[in-house]
Amino acid sequence: MLGDNDAIATIAVKDLKAAKKFYEGTLGLKPDPARGGDAEVLNYKSGNSPVLVYRSEFAGTNKATAVTWTVRDTEATVKELKGKGVTFEHYDMPGMTRKGDVHIAGKIKAAWFKDPDGNILALVSQ
Repeated sequence: MLGDNDAIATIAVKDLKAAKKFYEGTLGLKPDPARGGDAEVLNYKSGNSPVLVYRSEFAGTNKATAVTWTVRDTEATVKELKGKGVTFEHYDMPGMTRKGDVHIAGKIKAAWFKDPDGNILALVSQ
């Protein structure tokens, strides 16, 4: 049923101005004019995936990963984001070791960071 339909990453934020600076300026997401937006919603395109950022009083309350980006090179992406002031999270996870800010499990390399509202975002490569 839903397996044939696209999904949209949906991220709650408290401050749309700060979110716009982070998602556009720091992460490099591009506004999606086809989806528009208004005073409460920002629409972005990330690769072929839509990302909806909206104002909510519950922003940052999720304690799990909200969005994961697949990247070619986790280490290079971490380095680039650190250069833009992003701080990475470190987790103790079964079956994973950590080298700097990158968690490794076999061929999988992952890193986690937070947006200005505390939403957990991730990078992963294989």
